Amino acid sequence: MKSATRAAVGVLATSGMVMGSPEGLRDLEADRPDATESPVTVDAGHFQVETSFLAWGRDDADGVRTEWWSVAETNVKYGLNDCMDLQLVLSPWMQERVRDGGTTESEGLGDVEVRLKWNLWGNDGGETALAVMPYVKVPVNTEVSNEHWEGGLIVPLAWRVADNWGVAVQAEGAAVYDEEEGDTDFEFSHTAVIGVDLSERLGCYVEYLGVAGDHPYEAYVSGGVTWGVSAYRQLDLGAVVGLNEGAKDLAVFTGVTAKF
Repeated sequence: MKSATRAAVGVLATSGMVMGSPEGLRDLEADRPDATESPVTVDAGHFQVETSFLAWGRDDADGVRTEWWSVAETNVKYGLNDCMDLQLVLSPWMQERVRDGGTTESEGLGDVEVRLKWNLWGNDGGETALAVMPYVKVPVNTEVSNEHWEGGLIVPLAWRVADNWGVAVQAEGAAVYDEEEGDTDFEFSHTAVIGVDLSERLGCYVEYLGVAGDHPYEAYVSGGVTWGVSAYRQLDLGAVVGLNEGAKDLAVFTGVTAKF
């Protein structure tokens, strides 16, 4: 499951980029920087790369401070046909530091995630779009891996309310490994996001994210901006803030999306 401290996007036509499609492709739709995925797939035969330059997060709980960093976390997508794309999420370097009296550090290659996005409608226009996204996480058995397979299903729904803004909601069910209990639990997360095009190039979003499972409920608010460098290039910057005791405190991130 994509956690609340990770980034990833998508409300119909709210990427801050409505400059048209000079090559006849769909407008750029990214799965970052918000946690709500876009229901729109990558054009058949084309690649889309979504990379986080740097992400950092922090949490203080019961006298223990945990900090984490990731560099170049990347989602590589390939359009299989008019309604499906295949995605490979890679985390080349991650580090976690825990301060509890002493300091414990772990770092290395993160687990690999394989996802398939299947658009059910709205890929090429219309007021709404819906997709289903099954995925599996493959453990790589490094210091930052939990060494267990995980997986789930994501269902994003987006609605273009007007030419310059839209809303989206998402539900996700996932089987995740509980390191404290040593077994697999079911988690359910849900999001709601509003995205607005402030200009031809500049966009912004505000999002709510909740995570329920065999742990205290986690509530988050997220916000960020996107900047359209060109028709198929986009920069982003965002943050996630925990709203209750069960949530992680803070995460910030920045990245880029490009379609080829």
